[in-house]
Amino acid sequence: MHGAGVIEAIEEKEILGKTQQYFIMAFPLRKLQVMIPITKVSDYGMRLVLNMTAIEQVMNMFGQGEIDRSITYKQRFKINTDKMKTGMTKDGAEVIRDLVMIQKEKPLNSNEKIMLRDAMQFLVSELELSNSMTQPQAKDLLQDRLSRVKTAG
Repeated sequence: MHGAGVIEAIEEKEILGKTQQYFIMAFPLRKLQVMIPITKVSDYGMRLVLNMTAIEQVMNMFGQGEIDRSITYKQRFKINTDKMKTGMTKDGAEVIRDLVMIQKEKPLNSNEKIMLRDAMQFLVSELELSNSMTQPQAKDLLQDRLSRVKTAG
């Protein structure tokens, strides 16, 4: 939920009487630094940033798919929140695509606007780190691809 980050160091620390190694991670999107126990990496959903080929596959999803009109806003919000929590780029891109489809038809409510903004920021942060892009370049690429999202109807 912090976007893409960079391992700045590996340090050994004693916390609560237990000594272990930690990744010291910086998350530029949130201007945050976090210590993650190396033994718990899989629990935190950490993964390598995607290469450009994988990013292309994810962003090609923007031109595909339909939204399920039978679910309520509350159900959709929970589904989208769960997708965002996975930290997987594909899941975040699905959230973006679905919310943009809805937005083309009607205004999003404030919670969905925030979720769309956050999902887009996460994808931009991944684009920046995986492709050595500046933030404006990553945003431009994302906006170009979002123009392929069709309406929900």
